[in-house]
Amino acid sequence: MSHRLKGALVLVAGLLLLSACTGPKAEEKPAAGAGPETTQPSGPLRVAVISHGTAGDAFWNVVKNGAEEAGRQLGVQVEYNSDGDPGNQAKLIDNAVAQQVGGLVVSMANPEALKTSIENAVRAGIPVITINSGEDKSAGYGALTHVGQNESIAGEEAGKKFRELGKKKLLCVVHEAGNVGQAQRCDGAKTGFAGDVQTLQVDISNPADAESRIRGAVQTDSSLDAVLTLNSQVAARAVSAIKAVGSRAQVGTFDLNTDVVGAIKAGDVVFAVDQQQYEQGYLPVQFLKLYRDNANVVGGGKPVLTGPDLVDKSTVDTVGRYVQRGTR
Repeated sequence: MSHRLKGALVLVAGLLLLSACTGPKAEEKPAAGAGPETTQPSGPLRVAVISHGTAGDAFWNVVKNGAEEAGRQLGVQVEYNSDGDPGNQAKLIDNAVAQQVGGLVVSMANPEALKTSIENAVRAGIPVITINSGEDKSAGYGALTHVGQNESIAGEEAGKKFRELGKKKLLCVVHEAGNVGQAQRCDGAKTGFAGDVQTLQVDISNPADAESRIRGAVQTDSSLDAVLTLNSQVAARAVSAIKAVGSRAQVGTFDLNTDVVGAIKAGDVVFAVDQQQYEQGYLPVQFLKLYRDNANVVGGGKPVLTGPDLVDKSTVDTVGRYVQRGTR
C-alpha cells in the first residue's frame, strides 16, 4: 500500500472518530416556522393583561404587580388594563387583538360575555391564558391553560373551617353580581359547612351600602354566627357592621390586604383564604414567554392552582410581611 493511500485512510478514520465523539449541536436560534405560530414570532414579547378588576381593588393591584415584575425579569412588555363591566372588558380584549399583541392574559368572571372576543384572539394566532375565574370554560375557548384557584374547593375549605370552629349558621356575602367564581365559592362553602348557609348580595363599588346590608342581616337574624366575605375590602365592612350591632358572628374572608392582616392579628377576622394572586399575574407572563420561545405548554391540560392557602393567627406574621410589600 502506498504512503499516499495510507495517509488518506488515516485522515478518514480520524474524521469518523471525531464525528462519533461529537453530539448534535443545539441551534442557537429556532428554525423558521419551528415555534408556535403567533402574531409576534420574534423580538420583544408584548403581553396584554386584561382583568375584571374594579378601580381601587387592592386584590388586582397585586395581580398587576406580579405581571409587571415577571415582565421586568423576562424582558416582556406587559400592559395591564381592567374593567368591571363585562362588555367593556370584551372591548379591551378586542383592542389588544387589533394591536396584534403577542399574548393575552384574561380573567373571566363572566365567561359568556368574553367568549367571542377570546375565540377571535385564538383565531388570530394570539395565545391566551385565563386567570382567576372561568376555569371550566378556559379550554373550550381555546386558552393554553388556566391559572388560579378552584373556587369550589376554596369555598369548601372555608366552610369546613367555620364548621371546625363550631359555627351553625353562615352568611356568604357576594359583592359582584353575575360573577360565576363568587357563586362557586358560596356553593362550595355550603358543601364544606354542611349547615345553614344564606347568601347576601352587596355592591363592592358602594362600601357604605355594603356595610349597611351586612349590618341589617346580622341584626335581623341573631342566629347568624359566621360571615364569609369574598373580598378583603368587604371583610373590613363586615367587621365594622358586626361590631356596630354587637353581633356574636365571626368573620372569615377570601383574599388578603393590610387591613385583613391587622384584623386577623386583632382577632376580628378568624381566617383568610389566600389564592396567592401575585402568581396569577406572574406565572402567565412566564408561561407565554416559554410558549413563544420554546413551544412549552404548562399544566398538561389541567389548571395550574395557586390556592387555596388559609391564613390565620399561626401564619399571619410571616405572610403579612409580603402583603405589606404588595406581593401577597
